[in-house]
Amino acid sequence: MTEDLLGYNEMVETAMRTVVREALERAGDDGLPGEHHFYITFRTDHPDTSIPERLKERYPEEMTIVLQHQYWNLETSDVGFNVDLSFNHKMETLRIPYDALITFADPSVNFGLQFHVDLDDDSWVSDELEAAVELDADIESGGPTTVEELAAETSEGEAGDKAKGGDNVVTLDNFRKDK
Repeated sequence: MTEDLLGYNEMVETAMRTVVREALERAGDDGLPGEHHFYITFRTDHPDTSIPERLKERYPEEMTIVLQHQYWNLETSDVGFNVDLSFNHKMETLRIPYDALITFADPSVNFGLQFHVDLDDDSWVSDELEAAVELDADIESGGPTTVEELAAETSEGEAGDKAKGGDNVVTLDNFRKDK
């Protein structure tokens, strides 16, 4: 196969991060409408991630947060976002660069994205699009019910994809709802 000199995977990663930024901008400006809520998994060891030391100790590599009813001061920029969340009744500010994102999901509409994060790559631009995550978090369907279960499921899925040696083609049929 010919080498991708145009960098399609990088273009797709950039476009997906733009979707996340726009969703967060809307949530920051107007709040989350209806049943929308976000599960966001990110690298805590990314050099530009800023979280309290006690959280970094508890989650040394990655962490999943949920933005639903109780989040404050959600602000976005071209490179990342800041949000205030309560951990054990203590308000904490998290600063998360888009380059540190591993997954972004809105289970209310079965929408999810997965990003490639390579901590050894100084450019922090993806070399490989792994796949979009199809996430069904409905309790009735046996999906994850806690943030920890969601994170574990995501990690297992990544390992399975790598073991299969999957290619970079994503079929849209996987994301269409059955009628």
